[in-house]
Amino acid sequence: MFFKKLFNTISKSMRPYFLFEDHTAKFLLSNKEYFDFPMTSSSRKDRFSQFVQNGYTISTNDIFIESITLKQDSCWSGQPRGLYEQFFKEQLKIKSFELLERVDILNYEFSSYKIDNSFVIHLIYIWSSNSNTFIWDSKGELFKQLQTTLNNEYIYTFNDSEKGDISFDISLTHNHITQGCFESNH
Repeated sequence: MFFKKLFNTISKSMRPYFLFEDHTAKFLLSNKEYFDFPMTSSSRKDRFSQFVQNGYTISTNDIFIESITLKQDSCWSGQPRGLYEQFFKEQLKIKSFELLERVDILNYEFSSYKIDNSFVIHLIYIWSSNSNTFIWDSKGELFKQLQTTLNNEYIYTFNDSEKGDISFDISLTHNHITQGCFESNH
């Protein structure tokens, strides 16, 4: 009986905060259930690196996701979100990247940015012990729905006129050699 309880406790604590299955993004909530967000017209690309155990990108017209799970003997060479934001700005040649809001809930960080003084884009950053997921949402639907599910007092304040389109095919995992964001920890 003791070992069964221990196994169940360990299993629950090891549940990933983000999964992508059958064209659906799944987000772990505090009650150990998942919030599902359908992404029917998505395309997935597996990404490979000597430091990455599992890496992939997923894209739609409005959402871009990069999920990175490092190998046990690898680590980030700095703070993952900061390194990823810098990579994002460099790859897309962004001149102005103004933080408008940031909210932390559980293992989720919700940030909104004004890009080149012209449109707003949202970042959902999800972290766990060895996994980091970065989700760019240009229309704000996923951003708003997930944040409201986690905090029913959240009020989304951005107008449709502030939203732009995203269409890019970048990957930090794919470009790790030029970016230097991963390293061996031994």
